[in-house]
Amino acid sequence: MSFASDAKNEMCKVMPQNSCCQKAECYGLLLFGRSFSKSSVCMVTENAAAARCLALLAAQSIGVIADVRSVLSHRKENKNTFTITIEGDNQRQMIQEQFGHTFDELNLRIRRSNLPNECCVSAFLRGAFLCCGSVTDPNKDYHLEFVAPYHNLAKDLVTLLEVCGLDLQPGLTNRKGSFVVYIKGSERVTDLLAFLGAQAAAMELMQIKMLKEVRNSVNRKTNFETANLDKTASAAAKQLLAIQRIVETTGLGELPEELQELAELRRQNPDMSLRELGQILEPPLSRSGVNHRLQRIVDFAEQLPDRS
Repeated sequence: MSFASDAKNEMCKVMPQNSCCQKAECYGLLLFGRSFSKSSVCMVTENAAAARCLALLAAQSIGVIADVRSVLSHRKENKNTFTITIEGDNQRQMIQEQFGHTFDELNLRIRRSNLPNECCVSAFLRGAFLCCGSVTDPNKDYHLEFVAPYHNLAKDLVTLLEVCGLDLQPGLTNRKGSFVVYIKGSERVTDLLAFLGAQAAAMELMQIKMLKEVRNSVNRKTNFETANLDKTASAAAKQLLAIQRIVETTGLGELPEELQELAELRRQNPDMSLRELGQILEPPLSRSGVNHRLQRIVDFAEQLPDRS
């Protein structure tokens, strides 16, 4: 089961108590389906729970009987595609009258009169999502979308999402002839899932986001510490090579007295940090002081003539 399927299954368990919300959710399921016209009212889905939900709501809120058929669409994955149709001119006429559509519209629009109360908005959007929505696995991205068949219908959906009381900032794009209304960002997707009734999916998304943030924080810290270790090791190696060159050419006795002790300490303790070296010196020296003296040793070695 995918994250999107789990979210839809959870939404399907939310049965509206008010008749206005039952009608609104059924409206969302039908309006965004494959066809919504005088000759055909049909929705196609791979989610069995969504198919049952439409059949139940159509019977309860409108009084029409939906015909549900399934076909094995992915043999290897053992997945079925469900086609839900409203058969008969009389039944489609009932849908037309219930929702106030003439079925002569050139482009379908959302009739806001079918959402008479604030509670109906979430029910309608839930129906629309069950019909044409999907949400990406939050382990990969934070993205939720609706795929609408008509431009004006998609624009109406954007407007509804903008005024539903959430800061969703929906976008609209064209993808292969369909119109995609999308929501991006973990907080916005979480808020909309919760608004549609998928509380567990919203909570799972939040938990995954928190885990990713902790993992990223640990990785950043580890990378920073690793970079510092590499930098420290590289600097120590450079210092040891410089000291070795001085030993093999002039000897450490040619160094100023305050550098001789530090050079010998570094030779004996190649893995010791600058702070630890400074604490051993007499008198103790700060980290920056040790670094400055070691740099003087390196500079001294670089001025020596090349060995032949």
